[in-house]
Amino acid sequence: MSAVIRHLADEEGCAVLLVEHNVAFVMERCARVVVLDLGGVLAQGTAAEVRADPKVRDAYLGTAAA
Repeated sequence: MSAVIRHLADEEGCAVLLVEHNVAFVMERCARVVVLDLGGVLAQGTAAEVRADPKVRDAYLGTAAA
């Protein structure tokens, strides 16, 4: 599936909407990521930007206990 997505995006110039819960898969393959939480956009940007966003970490990874 990864090869098909890359082919469509890179070689055919198509936009691909990927709805996926496998974060590693998404972060490794997508140029732009939009994170939804409770039906609204929580964060958007490159994989690195989204990964570093504290709102995303809090919503999906929780926060460390003090």
